[in-house]
Amino acid sequence: MNRFPAEGDLDEDQVIDHRRAGPTVLRMLVGAELRRLREAAGVTRARAGYEIRASDTKISRLELGRTGFKPRDVQDLLTLYGVTDDAEREPLLVMARQASMPGWWHAYADVTPASLESYIGLEQGAAVIRTWDPLYVPELLQTEDYARALVQALNRGAAEAENERRVALRMRRARILTDPGTVTLWAVLDESALRRRVGGTATMRGQLRHLIEAAALPNVTIHVLPFSHGAHGAMGGPIAIMRPPATELSDVVCLPQLVGTIYPDRQADVDRYYAVMNALVVDAESAAGTVRLLEDMLKEY
Repeated sequence: MNRFPAEGDLDEDQVIDHRRAGPTVLRMLVGAELRRLREAAGVTRARAGYEIRASDTKISRLELGRTGFKPRDVQDLLTLYGVTDDAEREPLLVMARQASMPGWWHAYADVTPASLESYIGLEQGAAVIRTWDPLYVPELLQTEDYARALVQALNRGAAEAENERRVALRMRRARILTDPGTVTLWAVLDESALRRRVGGTATMRGQLRHLIEAAALPNVTIHVLPFSHGAHGAMGGPIAIMRPPATELSDVVCLPQLVGTIYPDRQADVDRYYAVMNALVVDAESAAGTVRLLEDMLKEY
């Protein structure tokens, strides 16, 4: 992980830029700096936890940006780490306060599990997203009709109004592909994700056209891994690797599950997922070959 800027190096403009990255990325930035300060002061996680009446596990979660900050806890930790000058403390405290502000997606909390909020925060603040999905079209690339059919299948028995809010959330998330300051998306789909009908013929035709159009965007690259490739290293489930906009932060590996997301953080595990994603891109159809494949599929409907 690259070094976080020293407290004195953070000016007002930098704080505003970090705020635009979203609360999840801000938590990661603050957590990374707290970890750097703790290690520089020679303080153990257990000692830091004792200072704020918490466990060393909570300190680990704070430093990874996986949980929010209480301003008093940040103040106490800075004091413990020997950062007592107000001019040095204030930029980090400002960022910690901003990190506690909910993202726009909090308005959908009624239909969004808490575990998904962190994932959306990473996604919405990312500079680069690499994703693999063996089951269906990645959520950022779904049409409204496709998303609606999929949401209804995954949430049987839910009220129609609830499912419509889930669809609306998904459509708003996808705006990052075309909004100013666009994210770069590299998506690899298994052919089965396109062969399985979600909704009717019109829905699938619309989805295939949408993928072809998305592939033409300068910030979107789509690959399809064909059936003919056979077995591969990513058959266990979907993978996403998020790169935050701040270069001082490491990429985050996300493993979306039915009721939550797993975030491996052991370096050996992270390296393995990197290798799997790199292999998928090599084994899949090229970007141009993928567009031809999508066009051929479209003719079949």
